[in-house]
Amino acid sequence: MIKRPAKKRTARATTAAAPAVPLTDFLDAAGSLTLDERKILVDQALLLLSENYVHLPLKIAMHAVNPVQRLRVMRARMERQTPDTMQPEWMFHREMSSIVNSVRDLHTNYLLPAPFAGKIAYLPFMIEKCYDTDGTEHYLITQTVTGYEAPQFGPGAEVTHWSGTPIARAVALNGERFAGSNEAANLARGLESLTLRPLVIQAPPDEDWVTLTYVGLDGSDQELREQWKVTDNLPPMTNLDAVGETSAAMGLDLDSDEKSRAKKTLYVRDVVELEGGRSSAELATPAAVTGTDLPTTMPGVFRAREVSTPSGRFGHLRIFTFSVTDPVAFRDEFVRLAGVLPQNGLIVDVRDNGGGHIYASEFTLQTMTPRRIAPEPVQFISTPLNLKLCRRHQFNPSGIDLGPWFDSLDLAIETGAQYSAAKPITPEDGANDIGQQYHGPVVLITDARVYSATDIFTAGFADHEIGTILGVDDNTGAGGANVWTHGLLASLLNEPPPPDETSPYVALPNGANLRVAIRRTLRVGKLAGTPVEDLGVQPHETHRMTRADLLDGNVDLLNKAGALLAAMPVRRLDLKTSITGTTLTVAIDAQGIDRVDLYLEDRPISSEDVTGPLSIDILDAAAGQVLRADGYDGGALVASRRQAV
Repeated sequence: MIKRPAKKRTARATTAAAPAVPLTDFLDAAGSLTLDERKILVDQALLLLSENYVHLPLKIAMHAVNPVQRLRVMRARMERQTPDTMQPEWMFHREMSSIVNSVRDLHTNYLLPAPFAGKIAYLPFMIEKCYDTDGTEHYLITQTVTGYEAPQFGPGAEVTHWSGTPIARAVALNGERFAGSNEAANLARGLESLTLRPLVIQAPPDEDWVTLTYVGLDGSDQELREQWKVTDNLPPMTNLDAVGETSAAMGLDLDSDEKSRAKKTLYVRDVVELEGGRSSAELATPAAVTGTDLPTTMPGVFRAREVSTPSGRFGHLRIFTFSVTDPVAFRDEFVRLAGVLPQNGLIVDVRDNGGGHIYASEFTLQTMTPRRIAPEPVQFISTPLNLKLCRRHQFNPSGIDLGPWFDSLDLAIETGAQYSAAKPITPEDGANDIGQQYHGPVVLITDARVYSATDIFTAGFADHEIGTILGVDDNTGAGGANVWTHGLLASLLNEPPPPDETSPYVALPNGANLRVAIRRTLRVGKLAGTPVEDLGVQPHETHRMTRADLLDGNVDLLNKAGALLAAMPVRRLDLKTSITGTTLTVAIDAQGIDRVDLYLEDRPISSEDVTGPLSIDILDAAAGQVLRADGYDGGALVASRRQAV
């Protein structure tokens, strides 16, 4: 509580790695769209929302919005404007963003043109929320840009007001401007966007500066005024407009991805240097960011370490993003790191992960469960334009196979079906080709910024009953879709040559772009057929972040995860094989397992009760064949291991 009038002070900050300029200077040089170019953007947004957007019926029903009509009204009013009377460009961008954001879908975006693309607006500190044991909220400074100075300011200072507004109310009001699918997602994004805004996807701040009221590190009442600045962001992992398997298999919250790269730029320069400025880079030699981390070939993707809790020592494997070009390399590095960590329990932490390559997320699930993975199926909405896209690519002429959805879309004209058949994007063979690699219990930590491919990963984790989900929020971000850009959609009607002369897609001006949720994802298992969009995945257990979590390495959160792991059974299924002639000898050492079934090249060979170490001879075997051992406890499949003999 503020007990006396606070004294204003102006803070002093250093710049980020790239030169930073005041927001006002940046905006003075921005804005060159003509009236005709603005009309193109509105027309193309209308096309994508009415013909490609898979969630439009759901969003109209759940949120009582009509973005298509709003765009039609906007377009009609533009016919009455002239170059002299048209609204300022910043107002045009704000209206476009407002209309697209009204559907509350972080996959469906209006992306601002140059000079906004590739830029971030930022304040030189980060704020996070924590709770007392009685549920009282606190908003703490947790990061500052290197060299930033203000009186009694730094990690642990508590923010009470934002430009005169109580901080909790400011967060809620800011959250209403963004596209979270539920209240938890709105608040999480409202807080994050108070200090960091990727200008490609968020309109620039209205204010040139903010006034921050806070309780200083010594308990004194303080106030400072801080100016918004603009600098370059790190480049994205891949060109999402290019025709190819990677861009077609993306499930990515661009806002989170941009912010993740921006946070590295501002606060984690060690990772930027290790990656050589290339996002999600794969290094030739593993490197560790800190002395307590395991070296990894993907320092911008993974952080792996052993953590000590009152319940024991466990592995902690943080996944910052699934935004990679090689999903098999991602899976294999996950397996390598998990194999080096303690085998009695693994904490997989996907907080703040906005998704990426859907293959990477679903390929990784198999490594933690003996069950066969059923990738989440997806559906197109039935429209003539989606049918045209699938017809052109039904035989995979350019690396994007839309054949599985073509027949059902073709029949929908006659049947009136609203959606295509549900088919997986991720190849089922790839989702099951190496099987379980980690046999200990697993806890998955989530929050409201989990989105897209990470929502798919979390849903698969729940649907295949891999372990316990521990959420620091009451839900994930609830983004269940595969997302394509306007550029990719346009290219799909132009490739392979010759281009479709009837294509309705028109090139967008000044590097502007649009993204749209093109295929919606559905759950499998007990919730089969339930959409992920807007519903998300609720955790089995929740933990409210504490002051110690924010300032001391998530200590209370990890202790809670450790307690959950300690209450779960530990399994072990070790195989040693040797082959002499055509006789294969298999030595089995198991824990938490009472029966093992053996298969050679998927043919059943033997079923053995386990009361201690076993040795079994298998006749008529050959080198190179694959042996699979399935372990059971009380009749339930609890472990599996494969290896070539």
